[in-house]
Amino acid sequence: MKNLTLTAGLFLAFGQASHANEIENVLRVFLDDEVRAWATDPVLIDAIRAQNLVTNSYTQDQIYAMDQEWKDAVDVAGADIIEGVVETPASEFLRTQVAASAGLVTEAFIMDARGLNVAASEATSDYWQGDEAKYTATYISGPDAVHFSDIEYDDSTQEYQAQMSFTITDPDTGAAIGAATVGVTASAF
Repeated sequence: MKNLTLTAGLFLAFGQASHANEIENVLRVFLDDEVRAWATDPVLIDAIRAQNLVTNSYTQDQIYAMDQEWKDAVDVAGADIIEGVVETPASEFLRTQVAASAGLVTEAFIMDARGLNVAASEATSDYWQGDEAKYTATYISGPDAVHFSDIEYDDSTQEYQAQMSFTITDPDTGAAIGAATVGVTASAF
């Protein structure tokens, strides 16, 4: 992460940020300077493309059933549905990025065109993000869309964090193919 020192300095400069747009500005700098670069890695793009081929024919009832299966299995070691997402090369890549962030990033995950998890640095609390702003305000809105959450307690990371979500595009076509969410620890603010 070439600009990590610069980005960390920006976080420190806004260390006591109390206004939503100040936090959003800091997140936008971090997104543009750090996260977008690794979000275009071929391992992530290829994983999204492959999953889109499978899930584009899923019915909404199938998606609801898979989401419930995930929620029921979140605390079960070795659950197939979760292992199929978190034990992949794309998820390992995300874990590497989280580790390289020097504690700023709490989690990272990517979604397909249906809002289903493709890869995650760790298990999320649900499998289908398609009914949440991290997906509806990004993928649905098109290639340049970005969404910043409020600072909230996150059950999956057990930390207060803000999430930045954005559309992931196919580098060959420029078309939206999925979305990504990156959690940033609130202690950075």
